[in-house]
Amino acid sequence: MSLTQACRSLALSTWLLSFCFVHLLCLDFTVAEKEEWYTAFVNITYLDPVTSQVRTEKTECGRYGEHSPKKDARGFVFMPSLLQDRQVCDSNTKFPLPHPNSPWIALIAGGNCTYREKIRHAASLNASAVVIFNLGSSNPNETITMPHQGTGDVVAIMIPEPKGREIMALLEKNITVVMHISIGTRNLQKYVSRTSVVFVSISFIVLMIISLAWLVFYYIQRFRYASARDRNQRRLGVAAKKAISKLQVRTIRKGDKETESEFDNCAVCIEDYKPNDVVRILPCHHVFHKNCVDPWLLEHRTCPMCKINILKTLGIPPDTDCYDDIPQDYEVSIGDPPTNPVTGASEVTLGENSVVLDPAVRTTGLSHMYHEIDSFPQVGESSEYPEMANSSPLLVMIQTLPSSCRWSWSCPTFSLNQNMKM
Repeated sequence: MSLTQACRSLALSTWLLSFCFVHLLCLDFTVAEKEEWYTAFVNITYLDPVTSQVRTEKTECGRYGEHSPKKDARGFVFMPSLLQDRQVCDSNTKFPLPHPNSPWIALIAGGNCTYREKIRHAASLNASAVVIFNLGSSNPNETITMPHQGTGDVVAIMIPEPKGREIMALLEKNITVVMHISIGTRNLQKYVSRTSVVFVSISFIVLMIISLAWLVFYYIQRFRYASARDRNQRRLGVAAKKAISKLQVRTIRKGDKETESEFDNCAVCIEDYKPNDVVRILPCHHVFHKNCVDPWLLEHRTCPMCKINILKTLGIPPDTDCYDDIPQDYEVSIGDPPTNPVTGASEVTLGENSVVLDPAVRTTGLSHMYHEIDSFPQVGESSEYPEMANSSPLLVMIQTLPSSCRWSWSCPTFSLNQNMKM
């Protein structure tokens, strides 16, 4: 896997991990931060002074305190005698109790002190339950779950302000009110605390920063690789133009062997050669139309048939930075190669006693080789080379290929072996 692919995978993985982690954090804190509370049915019974009838009102308007036992309570309702003591913040607050031992319920206004203090002061007077109405709230009908840890087994509920003022008005008229408190509906409220929100937000921001860092790194690497690739292509293009300028260009004349029907056609355009066609001869002796092969050489820098690399063959190495981009399809020895009779450039690999050409080598230039072979003196003939006069016969082996192999890169190598016995 390349570095860019690795960066892309890491960035995507980081995004997914960020989403999953934050989602799990939200679920965890949503479940952890929850509140269970119970409503309370408040049933009051009193004698209507106007109609002299007993009236009963039952509403689910109360809410049990956080530390209150969830149980029923019944008794007469009383509130402090003095107006300034109705919030029961003083431990010396007095209630007008006719029978101190009978069960009774304290009606207390909220504010000025904690719920715990109010409930403990009423409990010290043997109140069986405490009813606190929410005084001075922005929402008169709102009730909350009162915290009052350490108040014992005293039942404590909160009722809305209108309901509390209604009961207080009856008591101010010296009307006896009996209240029955019973358990209502169980509620489970889920919420995310402020601390949880801050923690999740910070975690999300940190993961987002990591993700963005990976993305920036990925795009920087991608830009660098694209720039390097473009530079290498430009350098290789310049080297290819230099190599092409060294290749031989020839105009075909009428009667040339390229115009004969037995001669292969151009491998690029698959058309026969005609008189006045301009052809380019590659170092491997393959012939192509100049207009056909030049664009190919600029892009690929190899022979379309045998894949020989013209840059290496002509001794034009590219820059070091782009060396890895050059195809390694053709290896040549840079010992002391002969000169190409056609192009004047090094073209083939020389061993000690052999010349190796490409499998699909054309006949161009072979006449020169045959001429050199025929020019060797025979045994016993006088020669300008005295050291060869008494040498054994020159063994010349020429292996020809069928025409079908000229299009195959896997055909056996055309070889010209010259063995000389001294």
